[in-house]
Amino acid sequence: MKVISLVPSITEALFDLGLTENEIIGRTKFCIHPEDKIKNVPVIGGTKNINIDKIRAMKPDLILANKEENVKEQVEALMDDFKVLVTNVENIEDNYYLLKTLGNLFKKEERAQQFNLKVYDVLEQAKLSFPVKTAYLIWKNPYMTIGSDTFIHKILSEIGFENIFKDKTRYPQIQMEDLADADVIMLSSEPFPFKEKHIEEMKLSYPDKKIMIVDGEAFSWYGTHIAKCENYFKELLAEIHLMEI
Repeated sequence: MKVISLVPSITEALFDLGLTENEIIGRTKFCIHPEDKIKNVPVIGGTKNINIDKIRAMKPDLILANKEENVKEQVEALMDDFKVLVTNVENIEDNYYLLKTLGNLFKKEERAQQFNLKVYDVLEQAKLSFPVKTAYLIWKNPYMTIGSDTFIHKILSEIGFENIFKDKTRYPQIQMEDLADADVIMLSSEPFPFKEKHIEEMKLSYPDKKIMIVDGEAFSWYGTHIAKCENYFKELLAEIHLMEI
């Protein structure tokens, strides 16, 4: 089966399940894992601006898309000519069924189940011993955060972080003063590439708060990625546990 993936985390999951470059014939420029294999797969654009003509010329048997990451009109245009599976992953249960579906599609059921069990195990092991009020920022100019109906929020909650913007939905814009109630301010490494200099900027307003760069992939990449974040979460929680809140 010739497959094109329009979703970075799903591309990674396909390789993790055992598919090869001969089967995965197209991917977006944001599909960056696994690095050693992905370089051999042709790029068909970005997640929001796919090259439909290029995809048509490749004649895939299946296209994998996502409700949030891809543009509805572009995906619908592909549906006229190809089989398209549109995924929607909002929580850990959705993630379980995503991997189960991919396992069934590509006859990798056992491998998919192994990853599912590992995901649950990683999240079970990564538990804070006390609640931590948290603001998770994904963008700057304007500052944007995450509401309660996002996958990132679900991962934060699983671990024990309390999202101070849980009464919001999707990815709301916020002001600097809205961060006052947070014990920890997390600056995600993606989609905006927050760096140490941004911590220093924010320290001007909140000199006494814990402000840290976090791995955006660990919180937002569904599929198999969380199964590989065990050490990252352990190190993150160890750092949080050293705080005096």
